[in-house]
Amino acid sequence: MKTPRDDQPSLWDAITGAEDEARELSQRWLKDARNTIALSDLAHGSSLDVPRSRLAGRSVLIATQDQLASAAALIELDGVARRLVLCPPDVAAGHLPAVAATAEIEAIVSDREAIGFGEIGDRLFVRSSPHLSSTAPEQRREAHTEWILLTSGTTGVPKLVVHDLASLAGAIEFGTGALGNRAVWSTFYDIRRYGGLQIFLRAMLGGGSMVLSSAGEATGEFLTRAGICGVTHISGTPSHWRRALMSPAARRIAPHYARLSGEIADQSILDRLKAFYPQASVAHAFASTEAGVAFDVGDGLAGFPVSLVGRAGSPVELKVEDDSLRIRSGRNARRYLGAQQEGLVGSDGFVDTGDIVGLRGERYHFVGRRGGIINVGGLKVHPEEVEAVINRHPAVQASRVRSRRSPITGAIVVAEIVPREGADASGSLTREILDCCREALPAHKVPAAIRIVPSLEVTAAGKLDRANA
Repeated sequence: MKTPRDDQPSLWDAITGAEDEARELSQRWLKDARNTIALSDLAHGSSLDVPRSRLAGRSVLIATQDQLASAAALIELDGVARRLVLCPPDVAAGHLPAVAATAEIEAIVSDREAIGFGEIGDRLFVRSSPHLSSTAPEQRREAHTEWILLTSGTTGVPKLVVHDLASLAGAIEFGTGALGNRAVWSTFYDIRRYGGLQIFLRAMLGGGSMVLSSAGEATGEFLTRAGICGVTHISGTPSHWRRALMSPAARRIAPHYARLSGEIADQSILDRLKAFYPQASVAHAFASTEAGVAFDVGDGLAGFPVSLVGRAGSPVELKVEDDSLRIRSGRNARRYLGAQQEGLVGSDGFVDTGDIVGLRGERYHFVGRRGGIINVGGLKVHPEEVEAVINRHPAVQASRVRSRRSPITGAIVVAEIVPREGADASGSLTREILDCCREALPAHKVPAAIRIVPSLEVTAAGKLDRANA
């Protein structure tokens, strides 16, 4: 398997170095709802309003509104800048000064007039645009660039997680794939988050092209555009896919490959996705910003085989300790920046993912997050395991389980249900769901109440919003 090497350190060099196996760069592109950038144009053009050499050796914050501008900046600046910090547009403005201070930001790349810093100070402000300007060819990129990703799912200042191209691309084979260089990739994710960045790198390093979502674009509009562009490979969280399958525009795409990650992929969503796109290979992957890509599973079953655990000396080593999945590999993040820098890797070199798993027969199944437990009179309930049971019902499109305060047990379990289109949402549906829960779950895990809702909120990272439930 080809991976980034010491003598091929940059993303651009990796893209162009695979051209013996890929289409000409002029036939490869990045596209959002408004603009297209051909990769060939980046050879003699730039999305930046200053020469790239002015950013050499600097710590650069990429804080654009549009993903296309971020994608171009990543290609242009890896191997040039000392550090690239990927800032999703949903990061609270109040957190940006702390992020900039921790990452020692010296330059800001943005397509916006103001990004929440207030005074830019002596930092270099660089404007980016999808309309490339001509620039003289520059020398080979030789810097070893750190890629900094911000964690999601926190109410405080996000942690800054340090990767490089080698750790980010450790699971990717260059210039290959089911369709090789004819692949057109897309994702519901934002490429400034780990899951979306993985798909961006798979497209670029695999010799393909990519369709990016645009800010404020509705799911149906995105799917329609993806279909027009001939998307062959597409990924998202289970919540993304549940929302997509509710849209009539889901029929506009005919993928060869559909991927799920970021949340627990229960059997219900795997079966529905395969039934909806019978021509597609459906896989679900486990990855996290800190641990990197651990594995993907393409056998159509929830969970993962026990044979993946305990293989000492393999490129990715997995172990289960205190019911938590732990991962050690070259794909792990290097460290945290700032005060949290010592808290990433354990003394044994494993990253504790905080994802709880349970062994059933010859397969581990994800149960939930360590921090998401509902305590019902001293008994533990993982919302995800209750949702997996509810989602089996053929009339249920999606569900969210949460806690409600109780003067007797401290908390009780309640659920919200989004019915599938055309389903009878009368009281009989809630009774049927409760019967399913009673058959499959202990009494303390059975919802005390079920509410029918038209939709469920998801976070900017595409995950079910549990914090605001």
